[in-house]
Amino acid sequence: MIDKSTQLLLEAIAQNRTRPLVDSSPAEARAAGAGAWVAFGRGPEMYRVFDKSVPARDGATFPVRIFVPSSSSRGVVVYFHGGGFVLGEIDGYDTLARTLAAAANTTVILVGYRLAPEHPFPVPVDDAWDAFQWAASELTDVPGIAGRWVVAGDSAGGNLAINTALRAADAGREIAAALLVYPVTDTDVDRPSYVDPQNQLLITRDSMRWFLDHYLGATDRSDLRASPLRVDDLAGFPPTAMVLAEHDPLLDEGTEFAARLRSAGVPVQLRLFDGQMHAFFQMVNVLPASNEAIEWLAAYLRNAVFTNRQEVS
Repeated sequence: MIDKSTQLLLEAIAQNRTRPLVDSSPAEARAAGAGAWVAFGRGPEMYRVFDKSVPARDGATFPVRIFVPSSSSRGVVVYFHGGGFVLGEIDGYDTLARTLAAAANTTVILVGYRLAPEHPFPVPVDDAWDAFQWAASELTDVPGIAGRWVVAGDSAGGNLAINTALRAADAGREIAAALLVYPVTDTDVDRPSYVDPQNQLLITRDSMRWFLDHYLGATDRSDLRASPLRVDDLAGFPPTAMVLAEHDPLLDEGTEFAARLRSAGVPVQLRLFDGQMHAFFQMVNVLPASNEAIEWLAAYLRNAVFTNRQEVS
């Protein structure tokens, strides 16, 4: 059962929503959600915050924002935001990035990859990799950059984190860990968690179809970048901490991806948040479970990634 805080939030959203997501254009959906992040508050103060532009392979650029919590930052997290590859922005994840950076004392690089349908698959995948490579070569004087590197993301951003980790393994670039929050790992919307009536909340099966259609278009849905659950060998994947939500259409594919990682010998810490829906993680300071999940991931970074141990205390 959805918890009380989530019930109240859903009621407030329903009272203010003028049009369902699936009946909206991407531009309309973005406009409807503009400024909603103000409800999250400012977040912790940082030692330094600054914006940069990353050159893309097609000659364009896209933004990143770097959050440095202290002069003794212990590593770096490259974070890819959620939003179904269609929605989402740096400003909307500013508070989350600050909260994670402060809790783990790690530099966070928040990537504003370009969005579909204006920039469809595989542009976001390539932007994610380009941002990772750019940061490694250009941010040499930022605290934490010389430490361990982590990739992270929620929902669509979790997919981009997975793709970045797989490409880094192929390139021989070490990644210390992956933080995956209900990641998109497959394009099969007929799994039991997709059709479960109790999971049709803020994100539904129909809205996931809407996202995937705008992102993938006529692309083969079995492409491994769109469906990394289908990758044959995950043995080179970094140790992983994964957050899943009980009432989420993506629950089954996240659970299966964690099982695939474990079968490949990858250390996995998995936490299922009961009573939570897809998108709860980004609701910092609005849904209590969001802050709890951020702290759980921060504890993983403090106790398992930035030390030699692989367990959360």
